[in-house]
Amino acid sequence: MSDTSKNATLRIGDSSYELPIHSPTAGPDVIDIRKLYGQAGVFTYDPGFTSTAACDSTITFIDGDKGELLHRGYPIDQLAAKSHYLEVCYLLLYGELPSAAKLEEFETTITHHTMIHEQMHNFFRGFRRDAHPMATMVGVVGAMAAFYHDSTDINDPRQREVASHRLIAKVPTIAAMAYKYSIGQPFVYPRNDLDYAANFLHMCFAVPAEEYVVDPILARAMDRIFTLHADHEQNASTSTVRLASSSGANPFACIAAGIACLWGPAHGGANQACLEMLKEIGSPENIPEYIARAKDKDDPFRLMGFGHRVYKNFDPRATVMKQSADEVLDLLGVENNPVLATAKELEKAALADPYFSEKKLFPNVDFYSGIILEAMGFPTAMFTPIFALSRTVGWISQWKEQLADPQMKIGRPRQLYRGETTRDYVDIENR
Repeated sequence: MSDTSKNATLRIGDSSYELPIHSPTAGPDVIDIRKLYGQAGVFTYDPGFTSTAACDSTITFIDGDKGELLHRGYPIDQLAAKSHYLEVCYLLLYGELPSAAKLEEFETTITHHTMIHEQMHNFFRGFRRDAHPMATMVGVVGAMAAFYHDSTDINDPRQREVASHRLIAKVPTIAAMAYKYSIGQPFVYPRNDLDYAANFLHMCFAVPAEEYVVDPILARAMDRIFTLHADHEQNASTSTVRLASSSGANPFACIAAGIACLWGPAHGGANQACLEMLKEIGSPENIPEYIARAKDKDDPFRLMGFGHRVYKNFDPRATVMKQSADEVLDLLGVENNPVLATAKELEKAALADPYFSEKKLFPNVDFYSGIILEAMGFPTAMFTPIFALSRTVGWISQWKEQLADPQMKIGRPRQLYRGETTRDYVDIENR
């Protein structure tokens, strides 16, 4: 963020205060209120921090009106179409696209960090067999700090680097193990001869009794899901990671905090909610009824997976994800799956209806990713863990950036207090 000579003048009663205005490389100007309380004795009030910039960042930029998502300046549709997840990981972590040699070195490093400490298997067995995979992930990722003491010192650049690599490499292994544990199957160890996405699918769906070969179309679709969810600016879970980091917490605790926040249905559960909606619709012949309900302002039903809080025109991730969804459905078919058949017909009906186009309620990335994961055979309980492993690199990149920021302070939001003022204690016999 660059300083300019512009200022905003705030008048409170007979007093006025000059507040600096900063101009970013992209996006709206920002009024600097850091000295407001010291000078004027007042706070700003912004529930949800929707109008407050809490940090400087050079990682991700979103323009919701244009339908634009940039990672280090590169449009997400170009990255998803031409790149792959680990290359995007490198870009987010280090700021530039890698050379072929650098990418090979990075991929090798990640590949050789995918196994977890053998004693960590005991953590999984401590959970009930019906534990939600996200509960397992929060616990096990947080517990990594108990096993990898040589990468918890946030003041050591080398330890920060090792922790970053370990998290990117091991979170997919942990997510796959959480899935296997939830369905009562044995854990499958990672394989160094498979790429990142194929390795995850193999750990999820292979069994000791027979060989499992990952279809390249499914691996590519999985890689795109990872890529399209890698980072999304200062969302709730990323802000949680930054807030935890501001206290000096170790990296594993910070990422576990991000996973816990992502677990909330208002944040990470969108594609799961979309699949649950499709199951409620039931079959294609019921679609007209539900579309009519979606148009009815007095009906609480809403089409999940259409439109987006941030993107006001279209979700730039959705076009690439739709391509993958079409490829996966062509490969696996929808004839015997009423949910997928309903999804395809709902997409057609909504895109053809002027009501949805006028209100810019187009299918978003969650609609298509939910379809893909359903077609692959993942239960809806695994949708958010897959989101978490995708977003891990974004959280780590934001964590690293914050630690290097000389302006970093421990997060301490203020409040608008509306409670009782000072009261004298009343003894219990007199109440």
